[in-house]
Amino acid sequence: MAGRSRGRPRGGVREPSPGTVADLTPDADPAAVARAIALRQLTVAPRTRAQLAEAMARREVPAEVAAQVLERFADVGLVDDAEYARMWVESRHTGRGLARRALEHELRSRGVDAELAREAAGVVDEDAELAAAIALCRRRVASMRSDEPARRDRRLLSMLARKGYGPGVALRAIRAVCADATELDLTD
Repeated sequence: MAGRSRGRPRGGVREPSPGTVADLTPDADPAAVARAIALRQLTVAPRTRAQLAEAMARREVPAEVAAQVLERFADVGLVDDAEYARMWVESRHTGRGLARRALEHELRSRGVDAELAREAAGVVDEDAELAAAIALCRRRVASMRSDEPARRDRRLLSMLARKGYGPGVALRAIRAVCADATELDLTD
């Protein structure tokens, strides 16, 4: 049995030895385990209800116990997906310049309801989205001074697309930043 650690079965889970204190100790209350998991997760950073439920499921907390604990946490205001979504949108739009589409996608991937994600991202209006796209282009265009206009425009367009901007907003932002170019050449 070379390579296996002593006393530890495959899979990494080790049962207590019969007759030891660990064997005689009763299993922890699932609700107490769920509360501890949620509090530990929330201490690190705000979390969505789905993220907390997933953390509890990984630790094998029964689903009905997890639902009860999450409901109680929501009642006392410790878990609020709407507030989480609002803060996420504000932070990611101003800090990273993400467009509404990217913000909605990120929120949905974190377990926020699609309607709630759409509503939270909806606070970013078209003017704010265009202003953020222009700011992103201004930061990036300084490092592209030696690029040909067509290459610069393609690179800016792809950078904005990765941030979730549609072609209309992206082209308007590029035109605003590169006003000296009379026409965008986005072909090879």
